[in-house]
Amino acid sequence: MAPSDAHMINDIMADISASPSPFHVVETVASALAAEGFVGVNDHEPWPTEHGGFYLRRNGAIVAWAHQGQPAEAGFRIIGAHTDSPNLRLKPQPGTSKVGLAQVGVEVYGGVLLNSWLDRELGLSGRVVVRDGDDQKGVLVHTDDPLFVIPQLAIHLDREISTTGLLLNKQQHMAPIGGFAGSDDAKGAPEQPLALIAELADVDPADVLSHELMLHDVRPPQIYGYRKNLLAAPRIDNQLSCFVAQRVLTATAETPDSVPMIALFDHEEVGSTSASGAGSPLLASVLERSVSARGGDHGAFRRAIANSLLVSADGAHATHPNYADRHEPDHQIALNAGPVLKYNANERYATTAETAAAFRRACDRAGVPVQEFVTRTDLACGSTIGPISAAELGMATVDVGCPQLAMHSARETCGTDDAAMFHAALVELFTNP
Repeated sequence: MAPSDAHMINDIMADISASPSPFHVVETVASALAAEGFVGVNDHEPWPTEHGGFYLRRNGAIVAWAHQGQPAEAGFRIIGAHTDSPNLRLKPQPGTSKVGLAQVGVEVYGGVLLNSWLDRELGLSGRVVVRDGDDQKGVLVHTDDPLFVIPQLAIHLDREISTTGLLLNKQQHMAPIGGFAGSDDAKGAPEQPLALIAELADVDPADVLSHELMLHDVRPPQIYGYRKNLLAAPRIDNQLSCFVAQRVLTATAETPDSVPMIALFDHEEVGSTSASGAGSPLLASVLERSVSARGGDHGAFRRAIANSLLVSADGAHATHPNYADRHEPDHQIALNAGPVLKYNANERYATTAETAAAFRRACDRAGVPVQEFVTRTDLACGSTIGPISAAELGMATVDVGCPQLAMHSARETCGTDDAAMFHAALVELFTNP
């Protein structure tokens, strides 16, 4: 791993640790952009017409861009990614108990690998809405204190597990334990979660109005392996893409010919149909208002769309050595071997021959290897925000990403070099389209 690669992956590891929820991803990205001179804008106010970098936050999503006086019809170069990851989220009234143990009720968010959350110390993070005089305000909360564990059933009580496999019922088997019901440390199971939430938000329990809270693995990201070139971390899907995208934007903010932009959406893991998801008008609205701020009309907006390219950046499946038969044999994907172009004949990915060629040429110019992924024909293929945004905007789109293992696990694996290679390819694509 080159020193520059090590610097980038170490910084991204710190960003992942600071961002256990989509709201924290947005906070981390916005803070980094503000440090580079980007200015936040508001949906409800006119946008600046002067040159510079700007960002718009919407709950768990953020869109950011920079313009240096480009014509209104100048094309955009956009990286789209998502801030959310599959996890376990607290129910509105989470307090419960069984057989003398205090628990919290959780919902399963997205396609979680349930077994990966067992026997793992879990912290709590997210957003709490609290009373603020006669109004309300949102407060971000985050604790890495090991508050909960979901203990697995002992093998002595499930002798068939090694032959029939682990079968987990989301309602019955996934409630974490956090203490003893009715004792001083739990103060009564129903009340304790609310007291904890209020403590984290630094308010009185009576002032907690609502919450969006989720569990996370408290272990920090860790580089491992014989040569220290593998990374184990939570939420690699898709925070790795988010934090690479933010760095690409700041590196290309002075690009004169096109308008660099990132669009980091929430709720991709559950279908993107929300006000902060890729299925919303959020990106289209920002694009149109950006064109308008530079003096363009609707015709200029449509010309800008025609001149644009969207990179849908999301994790790609590396070939698993223990399950190589689950992968397309003629399209093997390796860690630390460069970004991955993703194809699907049924439009689960938005890559076309033209957009794939454009990305490949950028990789060639950057001296970065590129890989190609396609799912086995007899297996269903996942999807990304790529097809959603391509259909919403009518914009040329390519689906790419860094290779990884254990996607949707509480702890995933990727190579330590791939983020830097992905960054180099995207900077080249943005600056020399």
